[in-house]
Amino acid sequence: MTTYSALEIPQDGKLAHNIAHFARALRKAGLPIGPGRVIDAIRAVEAAGFSERADFYWTLHACFVNRPEHRVTFEQVFRLFWRDPRYLEHMMSLLLPSLQGMQDDRPAAPAEKRAAEALLDGVDRPAPPPSGGPDEQTEVEIDASATMSHEERLKSLDFEQMSVAELAEAKRMLSRLSLPVKPLITRRNRASAQGAVIDLRRTLRDSLRQGGEITHLARRTPRLRWPNLVVLCDISGSMSQYSRLVLHFVHAVANRKGLGWAKVHAFTFGTRLTNITRHLSQRDVDASLRAAGAEAQDWSGGTRIGACLHDFNRDWLRRVLGQGAVVLLITDGLDRDDAGLLAKEAERLHLSCRRLIWLNPLLRWDGFAPKAAGIKALLPHVDAFRASHSIASLEALGRAISDPSDAGEKARLMRLL
Repeated sequence: MTTYSALEIPQDGKLAHNIAHFARALRKAGLPIGPGRVIDAIRAVEAAGFSERADFYWTLHACFVNRPEHRVTFEQVFRLFWRDPRYLEHMMSLLLPSLQGMQDDRPAAPAEKRAAEALLDGVDRPAPPPSGGPDEQTEVEIDASATMSHEERLKSLDFEQMSVAELAEAKRMLSRLSLPVKPLITRRNRASAQGAVIDLRRTLRDSLRQGGEITHLARRTPRLRWPNLVVLCDISGSMSQYSRLVLHFVHAVANRKGLGWAKVHAFTFGTRLTNITRHLSQRDVDASLRAAGAEAQDWSGGTRIGACLHDFNRDWLRRVLGQGAVVLLITDGLDRDDAGLLAKEAERLHLSCRRLIWLNPLLRWDGFAPKAAGIKALLPHVDAFRASHSIASLEALGRAISDPSDAGEKARLMRLL
């Protein structure tokens, strides 16, 4: 068992006390932090010292963060705990019961709401006072007859704006979603009493058992075959939170039997391509994604979509797309590579699969336009272009797969090119 020697911290100092409170806030925000890590952090700060804020940040980061998806949460809690009061006021406004116009109009950044809930847990937050004088009472009438239920509101909420509790509920809802697909009609046939086509060969063969007399007509019908589902998921820094929720959905689809998919293949890419298909076979979704995250070393890093699609087309295309597979490409399209390479590899991928559906969380913005070079290169080579920022958008994905004419937002955005 690990033992720790006495720490030489000044008796009148408050830094160790504050680090312990900071670790408690991180734990409430979802990071798995125990007493051992708190002691390690205090010892690290004592040993390394710091003359700049960045030194202090990265010392604590090294002690408290060991998974890529925890980086954003750590950054927001650190900013809120150790920084300016105006930011704290903005976070308070996110949690106050208020009406339109009573709080900051700026939407919460990724993990901000979770950070605020962690630090303000248990704090009494009274309702804001009326805007008039002390003797003036304003009566506000709210018609709640048409308001959405909690589950309906959660379905339309952006993944990046969810709190810890909302993320946990969203994961449970995603685990119940399904992605049904229609079977494919093949050229091969099978025997069927109600088949529309007469099987002459089998009819004559059966007649030999009756001395050459034909007593019945054998019939046949085309065989049905289920397609493969191939998921290519961007895990770069701008896509990290969305990727985790989408992979929860993919895990549920891979482990839901009877929905028609012959096989579900999953790949992640940022600066390199990683095959995580074998990890989807684990029944526990957290263990599955933890193993996938450990194998994908480029999580929350840069983006090289063109190079990663080239690697997929070279190494995996013939293996997983040979049976009329449907491909889900999940990325924001913000690429650092040459747009010409991206367009070439996207075209090859499109020609090799049955349908190529692009899911982009940037479509949540009303003013979205295909201005980035990577988006312009990808858009002409996909069959459908849809959003992927909420539970509702993933529910709508089933319609795009079942209906070959469903192109999502592609036609509208192609006119803007």
